[in-house]
Amino acid sequence: MFNGSRNREERTTSGGSAGPAGARRGQFSVLGADIVITGNLTATSDLHIDGRIEGDVRCASLVQGAESQIFGRVEAEDARLAGSVEGSVRARQLTIERTARITGDVEYETIMVEQGGHIDGRLKHMGGATGPAAAPVLLEASGEAA
Repeated sequence: MFNGSRNREERTTSGGSAGPAGARRGQFSVLGADIVITGNLTATSDLHIDGRIEGDVRCASLVQGAESQIFGRVEAEDARLAGSVEGSVRARQLTIERTARITGDVEYETIMVEQGGHIDGRLKHMGGATGPAAAPVLLEASGEAA
C-alpha cells in the first residue's frame, strides 16, 4: 500500500534527463485549511499552504493563503505570502500580499510588498549578483512602518 507512492517518487526524481529542476515541474501540493503540521516540512514540489505549520518550511515555490499560519523559518526560491509568518523568511523572489503579517527578519533578492502588507523585522538583500541590476526592489507599502 505505501510502497507504491515511494516507488512513484523514486521514478519521478531519478529517471529521465530533465534533472532535479525538471523533475519537480508539474508537481504541486496543497495543504488545506484543516491541516495542522507539527514539525518541519520539506518539499521539492511547489506548495500551497492554507493550514497551520508549526515548524520550518522549505520548498521550491510557496503560495500561502490569507488564513494560513506558519510558526517557523520559511525558505523558498519564490514565495507569495498572504497569511501570518512568525519566523524568518528567505526567498529569491518574494511577494508580500496585503493580508500578510510577517514577524521576523526577511532576506530576499527581489521583493514586492503590497499596500497593507506588514513586516515586523529587518529586511536584508541577498548578495547573489553584482552590478546595478543586482538589487531590483519594488516596495508598495501603506503608511505603516515596515
